[in-house]
Amino acid sequence: MPITDPDDATLALTRELIARQSVTPDDAGCQDAMVSRLKQAGFSVDAMRFGEVDNFWATHGTSGPLLAFAGHTDVVPPGDEASWDSDPFQATVIGDELFGRGAADMKASLAAMVVACEQFIEQHPDHAGRIGFLITSDEEGPAKNGTVKVMESLSSRGEQIDWCVVGEPSSTTILGDLVKNGRRGSLNARLIVNGTQGHIAYPHLADNPIHHAMPALDALAKEAWDNGNDFFDPTSLQISTIRAGQGVTNVIPGRLEVLFNLRFSTELTAEAIKSRCEDILKAHGLSYDIEWSLSGEPFLTEPGALLDAVMQSIEAVAGCRPEVSTGGGTSDGRFIAPSGAQVVEVGHVNATIHQCNERVKLADIPKLTEIYKGILERLLA
Repeated sequence: MPITDPDDATLALTRELIARQSVTPDDAGCQDAMVSRLKQAGFSVDAMRFGEVDNFWATHGTSGPLLAFAGHTDVVPPGDEASWDSDPFQATVIGDELFGRGAADMKASLAAMVVACEQFIEQHPDHAGRIGFLITSDEEGPAKNGTVKVMESLSSRGEQIDWCVVGEPSSTTILGDLVKNGRRGSLNARLIVNGTQGHIAYPHLADNPIHHAMPALDALAKEAWDNGNDFFDPTSLQISTIRAGQGVTNVIPGRLEVLFNLRFSTELTAEAIKSRCEDILKAHGLSYDIEWSLSGEPFLTEPGALLDAVMQSIEAVAGCRPEVSTGGGTSDGRFIAPSGAQVVEVGHVNATIHQCNERVKLADIPKLTEIYKGILERLLA
């Protein structure tokens, strides 16, 4: 029998998506399942494959402001399957929860987006504005051929997203208790401190880069980069890796490698951070080489039409007033916000993402559908 109950429709599509082993960057047919439903609802769909990454862009409506739903079909590997209470790629109900890789991050959100739009269009076939879908299979991987490339393509043809809801698992304890209205920037560095290798018994014939680097690294770690602001915590530098030597006790190494990352607020730019870091390194007299990699600039969606619609919909469905936050890691919102779009992340509870036994509350699956539908009604009905 066809599924007619909207609650069952979202759960059924979630199950179908989880069953597809879409370990990044393999979409494994998830997008085909979504596209089939969206075409039946009247969406025009453009498949956009870049390299080995499948993406699609879909729209419904002809004119007016564009509200886009964005997300990813790829998931991280399941890890030790023996540590799971069920098959990670077989959506399984245990108690009042649905288990499976991608349940929270973010296949239940994708299903909720599709079903919410189906319901909304059925009730409002001549809705105001336009609805979009921007879906990738490259969010959990390098993020080089996914959302960033789709946004470049949309920009080249003059397509402008006004509002964007990203389905990342933003909630912390209960559905809707927190939404992300921005993200910190992320800047990575690979620092090589140069020295001279030699016998450890003859230090005057060598130059130990570890000894030279320690005061500089301490200064970098203790630097007060900024004080943050009303929306962002202060910028933080964290050293993640230090490598030197050959694993023996009688050789002074000739070089030291350090990896570090800064999560930074809108009080700073990547260029300003680079300049200050290098000033510190030079002040300590280091001979060094450094490579920088920018994962994303900070972005912020201030109170306005989108955030109002999100807050009101969550209150109406989940009965809680969400906290807004810019904390946590990066998301593909960092590629969408620079276009001028307002971007907000709204999704399931994130407590089990990337873990064994990833899961969501069964009761939250239809609730998220109603939240997304409520956003549509407040902006486009």
